[in-house]
Formats: sequence, C-alpha cells, structure tokens
Amino acid sequence: MTDEQQNLAPKFDPKAVEKGRYKEWLEKDLFKPSGDESAPAYSIVIPPPNVTGKLHLGHAWDTTLQDMIIRQKRMQGFDTLWLPGMDHAGIATQAKVEEKLRGEGVSRYDLGREKFIETTKEWKEEYAGHIREQWAKLGLSLDYSRERFTLDDGLSDAVKKVFVTLYNKGLIYRGEYIINWDPQAKTALSDIEVIHKDIEGAFYHMYYPLADGSGKLEIATTRPETMLGDTAVAVHPKDERYQHLIGKTVILPLVDKEIPIVADDYVDMEFGTGVVKITPAHDPNDFEVGNRHDLPRVNVMNDDATMNDLAGKYAGMDRFTARKAVIKDLDELGLLKGIEKMTHSVGHSERTGVVVEPRLSTQWFVKMAPLAKKAVENQATDDAVDFYPPRFNQTFLTWMENVHDWVISRQLWWGHRIPAWYHNETGEVYVGEEAPKDIENWHQDEDVLDTWFSSALWPFSTMGWPDTESHDFKRYFPTNTLVTGYDIIFFWVSRMIFQSLEFTGERPFENVLIHGLIRAEDGRKMSKSLGNGIDPMDVIDQYGADALRWFLSNGSTPGQDMRFSYEKMDAAWNFINKIWNASRFVLMNVEGMTYDDISLDGDKTVADKWILTRLNETIEKVTNFFDRFEFGEAGRHLYNFIWDDFCDWYIEMSKEILYGENEEQKQITRSVLVHVLDNILRLLHPIMPFVTEEIWEKIPHQGESIVVAAYPTVNEVWTDEQAAEGMEVLKELIRSVRNIRSEVNAPMSKPITLLIKTSKDSVKDFFEANTNYIERFCHPEVLEIKEEFDVPDLAMSAVITGAEIYLPLEDLINIDEEIARLEKELDKWTSEVALVEKKLSNERFVSNAPEAVVAAEREKQKDYLEKQASVKERLASLKK
Repeated sequence: MTDEQQNLAPKFDPKAVEKGRYKEWLEKDLFKPSGDESAPAYSIVIPPPNVTGKLHLGHAWDTTLQDMIIRQKRMQGFDTLWLPGMDHAGIATQAKVEEKLRGEGVSRYDLGREKFIETTKEWKEEYAGHIREQWAKLGLSLDYSRERFTLDDGLSDAVKKVFVTLYNKGLIYRGEYIINWDPQAKTALSDIEVIHKDIEGAFYHMYYPLADGSGKLEIATTRPETMLGDTAVAVHPKDERYQHLIGKTVILPLVDKEIPIVADDYVDMEFGTGVVKITPAHDPNDFEVGNRHDLPRVNVMNDDATMNDLAGKYAGMDRFTARKAVIKDLDELGLLKGIEKMTHSVGHSERTGVVVEPRLSTQWFVKMAPLAKKAVENQATDDAVDFYPPRFNQTFLTWMENVHDWVISRQLWWGHRIPAWYHNETGEVYVGEEAPKDIENWHQDEDVLDTWFSSALWPFSTMGWPDTESHDFKRYFPTNTLVTGYDIIFFWVSRMIFQSLEFTGERPFENVLIHGLIRAEDGRKMSKSLGNGIDPMDVIDQYGADALRWFLSNGSTPGQDMRFSYEKMDAAWNFINKIWNASRFVLMNVEGMTYDDISLDGDKTVADKWILTRLNETIEKVTNFFDRFEFGEAGRHLYNFIWDDFCDWYIEMSKEILYGENEEQKQITRSVLVHVLDNILRLLHPIMPFVTEEIWEKIPHQGESIVVAAYPTVNEVWTDEQAAEGMEVLKELIRSVRNIRSEVNAPMSKPITLLIKTSKDSVKDFFEANTNYIERFCHPEVLEIKEEFDVPDLAMSAVITGAEIYLPLEDLINIDEEIARLEKELDKWTSEVALVEKKLSNERFVSNAPEAVVAAEREKQKDYLEKQASVKERLASLKK
C-alpha cells in the first residue's frame, strides 16, 4: 500500500468520499447473494415505492433500516438477498398521468386505453429512474438483477392464479353493494382508502307529508340531495309514536311519489324524531334495510357525482349544487323545518382528496371471513409473525377479527385487468388465467384490481411463485424481516399475511419491524400543504448520506415517531468528522504497516487491555441490540465507545507509548490501534457504508471490500476484567484532578502536588505500575501514593474507588490573593442579598406585584444566599 493510498484527506468531505463508491460496489457484484448454499439464507423484500414521484424522508428511514439489517447479515456470513422493486400504484399513478394530460388539453378517453397505458409506462420508466438514483445516493445494497415491478409478466401470472383460485373456492364474488366511490378518479375505494375528516356541515330537517293527508313526518339528513332516491321511511317497530303509521305511505317531496313507512330495528328511537329516510342506493345501512324489506334501489347519481336522469329537474347538477337547489325548493314548498349547523366526520379519498360518495355499484369482492380466521389462528402458533414492538400484534388481530369483505375492483385502466370475461349474447361469466378460446364472442371486464391485491403477493410473487420449484422461492421464501410504517399494517401487512398463508401455507416473513412517521422539528406531520417537507436528497447534499443514515438509525425506536432536526444532523456530521480525524491519527502512526504486521501478542499496556475489553463489550451489546432491532440503543453504545473510550481516552493514552522509546510496545500499540479501528469500522459499516469503506481500504486490511468483510465477534481472549477495572479507577483519578484544577483555575501547565491515599493494596499496586499515565494526564510535580500520610489542612480532595486524593492548595493558588478575591465576591453577594430582601420585605410590592414577578425575586434570593454561603465556606477553609 503506497503512502498516497494510505493517507486520508486532511478534512472530511462527504461528497468526495461518496463519489463513485456505489458504482464500484455494483460493478463488483457485492450486493448479490453469495451463492453459498451451505450458509443460512436471509432475505428482505423492499416495500415497493409507488412510481408516482420522488422518495421522501419516510422512505429514507424505512430503507436505511433495511439496509442496516441486510449489510450486517451479509457481513455475518448469511447468504443475503435484498430484493428491490416498485409498485404500479393504480389510482395514484393514473391520477398523476391524467393531471399531466389535462395540462396538455387531453383526456385518457382521447388517447384510448392502449395508448394511455403506453403513456403511463413512460411515466413509470421516468420515475423509476429517479427512485433508483435516490436508492444509489442512500447507498442501499440492493440486488438489482432481481428487481421486480408489480405489473411484470411474472407477477401478473401470480395475480391471475390467485384471483382464479379464490374465485373457484367461492372466496371472490361479484355483487351489487354500497361501496366508497371516488367521483374524481371514478373508481371504487376500499374502506382503508378513505380518510375521515371533520368538516362543517348541517342537519337538514324537512317534512314528508302522509299520503292520506293526516299529517306529516319530520326527517333529518346531512345529504338532502339523496332524498331523490328514497324508497321508504323507517321507524322502530316498538316506537309507540308511530306504530299506527307502519304500512302506510308518505309523499316523497319534489319527486311526488308514494313510498312506504316500514318498521326496522335499525332505527334509533332516541335519536332525532325516530324517523329516518331510506335510500338503498346511497347508504350502506339503508342498503341493508332495503334488502330486508325488498325495497327498490334508485341510484340518482352519475359516476362523476352529478345527478342523473332519475333525479328529475336536478339532472346534470353537481351533487353539492343539487343540495342547495333541493333545500331552496323544499323551503319554497314549506317543507323545510330548519337547518342545524354541525361539525361531522366525512370520508375523503386518500388519493384525490375529494369527498367520497357511498354509491350502489356492481363490484368484485374478496370474502374475508375464512382468510382472516386463518391469519388470526396462525398468530397463536410457533409459525406466528413476530411484531416489533409486540403491541402491533394486537393491532393486526383486532383489524383481522373485524374485517369487512374487500372490494377489489377499480374503475381504472392502469393495473392488473380482472381476468373475467362476459359472453356477448348469453351474459355468462368466465373466469380464467387465459382468455376464452372463442374470444370474439366474449368481452373482458373493463376494471382492474386494487393495487393492494398484487402488493399482497409481493413476498412470494417476486421469488418466482407460482413456480414453487424456482430457486429463489425455495431458497429465500419465507423472507426474514419486513420493515414498514405503522400506517400500512391494514393496507399491506395484513393482506400479505393472509394471502401467503392461503397460497404457500407459510407466513410471508418471520419478523415485522414497525417504525413511526418522521415529523417536522415542531412535531407536526410533514406535508405539502404545510410546506414543511424535507427532501432527503437535499440533506445528503448538505451533510452526506452517512450522516443522514446515522441520524435515522440513532433516532430509531421501534414503533415510535421521530422528529427531523438540523441540530441533530450537525451532531451526526460532527461524529463522522471525529471518526475521520481519529482514523487520520491512526494512519499517521501505522505508516508502512501491513496486515501481516498486526499482532496483539506480547506485553500490552493496561490501556491496550482495557480498550480490547471495551471493544468486546461493545461488539456484544451492538450485536444484541441489532438482533432486537433496537438501533437507537446500538448507536448509543457505539457512539460512547468511539467518542469517549477510543478517541478521548485510548488515543490519548497511546501517545504515551507511540512517542516513547520502546519499539516492541510501540508495535503492539499500533496493532491495537489498527485492530480496534478495523472493528469500529465494521460495526459502523451497516449504518455508515461510505465513510467506513473509505477509511477501511486505507488501513492495513484483508479482503476486497468492507461490504463483505466479517462482522466483529467477541474474542474472549482479549477480555481482561482486572485491567478494565483498573483503567476505570485511573480514569476516575484523572477526571477528579482535572475537575479540581478547573474549580481553582489551575491550568494543566501548572505543576501540582498529588497525594493518593489508597485503601486497597490492589489499587496502590495498580497506580504505582501506571505512574506514567498519572504523570502525563495529571501533570504533578510531586506524586505520592501511600496507604497512610499526613493530610494537609489546606487541600482540595476527592474520593474515588479504593482511594482518596488530595491536592494541597498552596501548590494551586496564592492563598492571600485568593482570600482577597473571595472577600470582594462575598461583598458582592451580601449586597445582592440585601437588595432582594429589602424588596421582599416591602408589603406593598409583595401584595401588588404580579405573582410571577414576586416568585422571580424569591428565586433570586435563594440563588444569592446559596452563592453567599458557598463563598463564606470557602473563605473559612482558607483562613484556618
């Protein structure tokens, strides 16, 4: 290794360190599985990001944690696979592409289905490229040779197989139900794609006249425009106020038709008037009431939420415009009793943000009860999916136990088209993985499947399933760990679990590590509307990928949210800079040394033995915390070991040897420096891949890259508890002397007398054997280590483990000058005390001043009295 290769740049520059490194790793194929079939396999599938835009900080956090896990396992000798991929994200992507087309004055209908899909594929390619660039910038060790996309041919085959199998089992069915409808995207939504928001609304109270002219019934609704589709009003069968009306009819205002009064337990007698309008085509509860009473279903809206021809004179109006018109007309007819303002929870589309419309529609559904039952039962077996933190297991179980049938059809063009065909003449339905042979007599269902239908198969469809003999499926499935946010447990995690159990008979992953959301520094959620989002690529440009990754890993507590902070980013950069400078020191002192020159045999100093013992302790703790996904705790131990033990203590102590004359000891200390730095870099590599590779390749090492270097393990040979205990006492001594020097303003350059009174022979022997360190770090002119001696009257002292230390004050300060200084200070505090006590003895001040002002004065009094007492005590000790 040449000097040029071995030297680090004088200043840490993340851009220079990271430049070209990722490309080099890819060219060496370091991210692919090892191919060692005798090694245990470890696999992770990336939660596929949507091809709708750029990755955000949440993605950076999620993927950094995965990369840390896979990099550590790779170094530990596992045959690792981290499989990348992206999701077609049906509604989200189609909405983006349609928005782009609108800007060009074109609609998808102008293009036609095939051309629109081609255009969307172009969008996908462009944004997939952006995502790969961001993965590279983060340093993610993905095996790109296995990259998948949810619309790949192989994944499409898996989707068809699953759909057809579930259909043949009677677990997929087609039916007319009330579903959540997005009138902008013009598609059905599942329950979990609806976000409920509190908005300002109203209860509209109106009258429905009895058909026989004997009176009228008061009805209240939040959606008066749907009354045009009413087919009954309902009362509770036990409500005595209305029993005489059951079976009679009312006149539906504005439509002028008779509709029946039915009795149904659904009605709450205590709420409002106890009479409700029934609109089976526009409300899920009314739909069930309608089924029980065989009521017609009148849908009065188009798929864009405008009123249709069944709405009469309101046809063509937007639903909210129609609402105003209906209320105005009712008022003019004298049938509007009043409007009661209120705030209520209203469903909005997660993707487009518009108010969701409950709407009667023919859709495809998955019958969830049997699938959910299997998933719940599996969690009570040894093959259960382990959630980290465990509380999310209950979140999963609760949702599965209360799940509704899943509407899986979407009225989109971008996605997996439903493998169902309808006969042009007979209307017969054919479901199959292949199209019917006489295709000219059939037409395929226009709808596509919910994005989550294909995403639910991700852990096994990406491995080659339904080919159960494929190498990757047999080798890497089930996967080991899934890392994801708590916000998609229902959307994705639960669906992967029940689909995997149904189709492979196995759980899709052993562990699920749940993290929270990254919030702004003030704790608010990051969002475009608040303008507080932070682009992780901008952070990398400023601080480097390693600093961002250190921040993301160190703030990581399973299941908890994290706040982004530039102050913490500064701290992360400073930590890396500390490592960089420590590494420069090591390299300057091991110049010309080769890997074969490293030897830890021989007579080591107590500092050598201590740092090797601390290294073992750190390796054990960091490995254990990684195994439990407690990366914040792992980082804390790494930070303390590197900053405090290695940089602040061991490197300083090594100078005692390195700048000495004993060549044999120098060689051992150099070896310890390289050995410990090597292990530090390996422990850090999963978190900080770039800077650790940059430094590691410059120290004496063996192997082509730290990416595939062995992860550190504990070597009990180097554990020396006695040396570790002695070193802790030595550090305690040095800290105590430094504190005393600071307290009396005696700089390190000022020689002192240091008296150490030991209470244990072992401590006395240890200090006597290591006087070189005491002299270097305490700088005593006189050093005495005894079990007994006369303690001077005027001395500063401290108690440490197994000893007492004394520093005579005559050696530290000029006592006469110090007494004069302290007497001036005492006058100052005595004056301050007098002033504040005078103020507090003034009853008018205490009675009339604001409570906070009086409290502040009392705090001042307490503070001044304490300082006055401290100075008096110090003076008394000096005047003895």
